[in-house]
Amino acid sequence: MRKEKYKDPITLKEMSRFLSKKIGSCEIKIYDSLGSTNTTAKELAFSGAKNGTIILAERQTAGRGRYNRSFYSPEGCGVYMSIILRPEQALRDIPVPTLVTAYAAVAICKAIETTTSIRPQIKWVNDIFVDNKKVCGILTEAVTANSAVPQCIIVGAGINFTEPKGGFPNDLKDIAGALFNNDDKNIDKNNDRDIPFITMTVTRARLAAEIINNILEYDIFDESFNSESLLNDYKKRLMTLGGTITVKTANTPPYNALAVDIDAQGRLIVEKEDGEIVKLAFGEIYTV
Repeated sequence: MRKEKYKDPITLKEMSRFLSKKIGSCEIKIYDSLGSTNTTAKELAFSGAKNGTIILAERQTAGRGRYNRSFYSPEGCGVYMSIILRPEQALRDIPVPTLVTAYAAVAICKAIETTTSIRPQIKWVNDIFVDNKKVCGILTEAVTANSAVPQCIIVGAGINFTEPKGGFPNDLKDIAGALFNNDDKNIDKNNDRDIPFITMTVTRARLAAEIINNILEYDIFDESFNSESLLNDYKKRLMTLGGTITVKTANTPPYNALAVDIDAQGRLIVEKEDGEIVKLAFGEIYTV
């Protein structure tokens, strides 16, 4: 049993006020602390957890992003969650990971837009920014069992809802941001925990519920899914299209290119300085 020790707790009771009716049959597991919600989601997936199983944690002690980078996940300040997507058909036929990540990014942006006045932007492929600082990272992972064909996909997200008391660590303060800073809220200056005392209309529980609603609203694996509409929503929020970027991949030295478009699989189309067109399914990009 979880102890309700947070000023803005994420509880099933609070979330249920905002979850759509179709989410009612999904299992939601909420923990005080986990190493990583994606790791726990994988373990549950191997044990047969159903499509739409949701894992949330008040903090992560080993939160991680792409390339196994750590993701700072202090307690009571963020929405740290993973969702198991287990479609009916064989996953060899599913969209490429970049498209699933794009779907999750749009779902999270729409949840933020619905619950706040904030208008986030997406940095290809898996980061969400506000005021040029990263407020959310997304990690999409395939789960395989006894075959090379994935059995399901885990969509993990870490959203910095409020700044931790005292701010972000020195190595993150110039790049990490939050949807709300401590000046936006009524902060309990007398509590001895790094948890802001928040008085507001939107809560972490409501934001989590809206994200879940959006991700589970459609079956991205169904043949009838409108990927064209998704990509239009994605491109509208993309912060790099039309600009010059630096591309870094494991297979090539860094190079400058023009960010031209997003293709039907969610890949970033870039034009190198020599005119070569490249379609990126992975890699890092930086604004020049």
